Amino acid sequence: MSTVEPALTARPPRRTTAVRRRPVQPLILRAFLDARVRTLAFAYVFAIYGFVQPFGYRHAYPKLGDRLAFAQTFANNTGLRLLYGDPHDVQTVSGYTSWRVGGTLAIAAAIFGLFAAVRAFRTEEDAGRAELVLAAVVGRRTLYLSALAAIGAGVLLLWGAELVGFVAAGLPATGSAYLALATASVAAVCVGVGAVASQLASTRRIALALGGALIALLFLLRVVADTTSGAGWLRWATPLGWAEESRPFTGAQPLVLLLPAATAAILLVVAARMSGQRDIGTGILPARDSADPRARLLFSPTAQALRGEQGTLIAWASCVAAFAYILGVVSNSVSSADVSANIQKQIAKLGSGSITTSSGYLSFIFLFFTLAITVFACTQIGAARQEEANQQLETLLSLPVSRTRWLAGRLLLAMAAAAAIAVTAGVGTWAGAASAHAHVSLLRLLEASANTLPIAALFLGIAALVYALVPRASGATTSGILAVAFLWQLVGSLLSTSKWLLDLTPFAHVALIPAQPFRTGAAAVMITIGLVAALAAIGLFGRRDLVSD
Repeated sequence: MSTVEPALTARPPRRTTAVRRRPVQPLILRAFLDARVRTLAFAYVFAIYGFVQPFGYRHAYPKLGDRLAFAQTFANNTGLRLLYGDPHDVQTVSGYTSWRVGGTLAIAAAIFGLFAAVRAFRTEEDAGRAELVLAAVVGRRTLYLSALAAIGAGVLLLWGAELVGFVAAGLPATGSAYLALATASVAAVCVGVGAVASQLASTRRIALALGGALIALLFLLRVVADTTSGAGWLRWATPLGWAEESRPFTGAQPLVLLLPAATAAILLVVAARMSGQRDIGTGILPARDSADPRARLLFSPTAQALRGEQGTLIAWASCVAAFAYILGVVSNSVSSADVSANIQKQIAKLGSGSITTSSGYLSFIFLFFTLAITVFACTQIGAARQEEANQQLETLLSLPVSRTRWLAGRLLLAMAAAAAIAVTAGVGTWAGAASAHAHVSLLRLLEASANTLPIAALFLGIAALVYALVPRASGATTSGILAVAFLWQLVGSLLSTSKWLLDLTPFAHVALIPAQPFRTGAAAVMITIGLVAALAAIGLFGRRDLVSD
């Protein structure tokens, strides 16, 4: 008996340090890797844009006289202030870079910050992954700080990419680091905005809507400050204005960066407090779970998909309309600006005609609207894949709904939505051009809108076929094909590549309207290939198993 008692009364072994240690580093690494595609894509854009703008300006305007003419005509235009902000010393390469690059990448940084925060703090809960992590030995504070550290690493990567682009273009390293920091400060504030929105909202969609509305308001304040006489004080009410007032390369004011630092810190602390006051999967704002059920748009799988994607469609249409209007306003300014002969020659290689005319400028711009609408169409396949990955599709198909009907409906919805966005681009561009007294026909711009749809149909069919064959790799594969095709057209044309090589990309067969006539034959071929690919995708999808994450 005495030999048994010590065993019964012995203390349980103490937990080892390895068990009690919170796995912070793996959480940070996992959060960073989950967002790697978006982060690397933004970093690539920051690096390329940071290099191309100063490099191109130096070679397009090699003489001081050319730069002074540019400063007097192009940079002081009200339409351009809408996009880039208030110019300072644009007759210098560094001043031009601070205005042109800083203004554009600050907006991109705001978008990155919002999406990164919502992805980390709300999407993880919606997908149920946060609840699984918290079921282990990880607390909410650790999970929150780990996600925040991963986002911080992403912002740091953007800063480094922008800095590398500037230095590679020949700008001073110190000033380049400061300009990149001013841009990154906008991302930091918008991370805070996204974090607070994620605590207020009960779903990812509502969080993006709240955060996006606030960022739109901040952008509007910056636009009013830069385009309205006597309203410059409004810059101090928005982080986009703070980035301007930091004045990189043109009389730096580093103390201004204390404003975004303090604001970001306050927002993140507030978000952390909110996180501790709510249950997982809920938001601070009251949910509408107790409201009467709404059966609107639930009469078919396609209508249900429209109901689920209507927020995305509205956001895309609103952004396209806003930028189309601004670019329409700018089109008349370009026609009277002293644009370098070298730039005119290079852009004319794309087939848009002279960029110094409103029609030539808008033809060039619609090439990028074509890309945007094609990207939107492909993202709809990504949304369909997400339904399958989250096992929502499995529930839907348990009803009397066939696979072919579901996928065919998603494809038709994608094309209809793309058409709506294309019309929005045409009407918005015409409205902006008309307000600036540019003589561009509405019918020609609507024709340019319709011209974006054949290649969108082509890549939609390709994206659907890839989804049917390799669902898990469909997003990356389709994005890669689209990026290579567009960049080959853009870069190959500027490098005077052989015509037969350029013809390998579908973008080479897209007419640049209104400078060129509509290419009926090329459009018919692209639509036919897209339709065949879509039909093949529907057939293959009906024969394979559903694949979840």
